[in-house]
Amino acid sequence: MSKPIVAIVGRPNVGKSTLFNAITNAGAECANYPFCTIEPNVGVVPVPDDRLEVLAKMYKTEKITHAIVEFVDIAGLVKGASKGEGLGNKFLSHIREVDAICEVVRCFEDSNITHVDGNIDPIRDIETINLELIFADIETIDKKIESVKKKIKADKKFQDELNILEKIKNTLEQGKPARSLNFTDEEIILLKETFLLTMKPILYIANISEQQIENAAEDKYVKQVIQYAEQENAEVVPLCVKIEEELASLEEQDKQEMMEALEIKKSGLDMVIQKSYNLLGLMSFLTAGEPEVRAWTIKKGTKAPQAAGKIHTDIERGFIRAEVVSYNDLIKEGSMVNAKEKGLVRSEGKDYIMQEGDIVLFRFNV
Repeated sequence: MSKPIVAIVGRPNVGKSTLFNAITNAGAECANYPFCTIEPNVGVVPVPDDRLEVLAKMYKTEKITHAIVEFVDIAGLVKGASKGEGLGNKFLSHIREVDAICEVVRCFEDSNITHVDGNIDPIRDIETINLELIFADIETIDKKIESVKKKIKADKKFQDELNILEKIKNTLEQGKPARSLNFTDEEIILLKETFLLTMKPILYIANISEQQIENAAEDKYVKQVIQYAEQENAEVVPLCVKIEEELASLEEQDKQEMMEALEIKKSGLDMVIQKSYNLLGLMSFLTAGEPEVRAWTIKKGTKAPQAAGKIHTDIERGFIRAEVVSYNDLIKEGSMVNAKEKGLVRSEGKDYIMQEGDIVLFRFNV
């Protein structure tokens, strides 16, 4: 996965485009009526990583390259999307193309911002979107079941696939997303070609007002979203999207002053970006030197040669070994020379599984 893609979705007027603007500073049009976002806005965002700045000082380089996530702002969904209502067909086709979903849920009251259903009800909003995705998945599963049943007549080995598909269909018909099920590694491989919308990992953003920030975890609407998310192994980030948009538009010093005044310890946006990255089972390994310090995106569980291939296919092809030191060990010792003297720089072979924060020099021969 070279560039993970995360869709920002939600009902109309819940703060999707405001969140997108804040994350990307891209200025997506944001208006108080449904379907303002017709074609999805796209923004490429660096994954926050304080380690890179620390390494840049150590190696006296100004060139820092972060790992990246692509965010896509998709039109607000209304009931009947799976039957083509509103911009339903476009909405569903855009969702199919992304790796994960970041769903903005309105948890604040404001008479100046209309809600498409007339009142605030986070669970109704979540279920409206989930149900449309579920209906679309049932249609996909029915077609797949029909296809697999034909294959079984010629070869019984497809029975396992049919059993999984029927288990998923049963779950979908109960109004639950496919991601609420636990799958074995073998089942995940079998399901790879089904492209189910409700299999995509999801992060809920509980969009709150400035007044709700202090006791966000105790807010009745936020609690509802957290309880709902727990049923499908999803996470929730309470966030005042409006404040985050203001913070994102400020210079660093002004931003810090505003955060101190509001008693905000960490940027909520950084949390959303980092959690979106983690949601996809991704991690970063680092390369560091005088020309550049850089974070490289890989899937958790990736072995050293395949990680090397992220830098260049020649390095993977001619892989000899990886010289690895953990970020924490390097910082503690103050230099690579000291880390080597302490025996903290390891020589790893082709079966080494990369760890978060590994700083690596790949040796290869082509």
